[in-house]
Amino acid sequence: MSTLLEVKNLKKHFPLKSKHMFSKDKPVLKAVDGISFSVQAGETLGLVGESGCGKSTAGRSILKLLEPTEGEIYFKGEDITSFRGEKIRKLRKEMQIIFQDPYASLNPRKTIEKIITEPMKIFNIPKEERNSKLERLLDVVGLNSHHKHRYPHEFSGGQRQRIGIARSLALDPELVICDEPVSALDVSIQAQVINLMEDLQEEFNLTYVFIAHDLSVVHHISDRVAVMYLGELVEIAEVNELYSSPKHPYTQALLSAVPETNTQQEKQRIILTGDLPSPANPPKGCKFHTRCPYAEAICRTKEPKLKQVSSDGQMAACHFVKEVVEN
Repeated sequence: MSTLLEVKNLKKHFPLKSKHMFSKDKPVLKAVDGISFSVQAGETLGLVGESGCGKSTAGRSILKLLEPTEGEIYFKGEDITSFRGEKIRKLRKEMQIIFQDPYASLNPRKTIEKIITEPMKIFNIPKEERNSKLERLLDVVGLNSHHKHRYPHEFSGGQRQRIGIARSLALDPELVICDEPVSALDVSIQAQVINLMEDLQEEFNLTYVFIAHDLSVVHHISDRVAVMYLGELVEIAEVNELYSSPKHPYTQALLSAVPETNTQQEKQRIILTGDLPSPANPPKGCKFHTRCPYAEAICRTKEPKLKQVSSDGQMAACHFVKEVVEN
């Protein structure tokens, strides 16, 4: 497989108001603080972590919906970091997003037909082609042709998200950033939408970056998983490897909270002490040391690098991987 997307040292910092007007050191909120990863064509990379860890900001920065503070983004081998204006507009055909909230992401004043065909209209696709594509998209996401004359408020949450998915496919993209696409839906509907997304990935040759905090959903759809904590990546691995043998204590704690379907299998819950630090004032050294059961003096001063920790290519950012695995 070829590398479709490569992110190098991506940072997104938001300026904060300073208490001291003339202070040289302007405070910033480090939402994304130097992440690097790649995504192969046709695969699904799950991006997981607690709320506020920066995963949605990372997704929007990759699409240039937010301008990165630092770092490089390569799409199909081309550096798109400095793309502006017409260049970024053309790139929209190949990179799309599915938003989290199907209630807020659809214009309530437009019919479903206008919502889905609007991107095609912007790129001057002929009317006949727009209409035939609309019919096909409605069909593949499980909606009927007569639905096109209705408005978003006439649909359920699951149906609205199907409309959002259809809109994201209107321009035949190669990469789709899925920003928590099922977290706002009922559990009974989530599985249907996830199965639909898997079918569409195969049919349209899509590559997904799937952002979520629900680890059971990520396990189902992902090929590889990247774990974020306080703006940084702490572990990346093939999905089964990560779930069976997590190498970072934060990943262990996240997985211990996932409900176990096998009632015969005992599972020890790992409760993290302390509150999640502020991304405006993150701890020095390893950002996880304030909540980590394995933390030593080195963790408070030296930041661990993300490095390979197994023969399968699993990577973790921890000074004490061996001790974590043994326990």
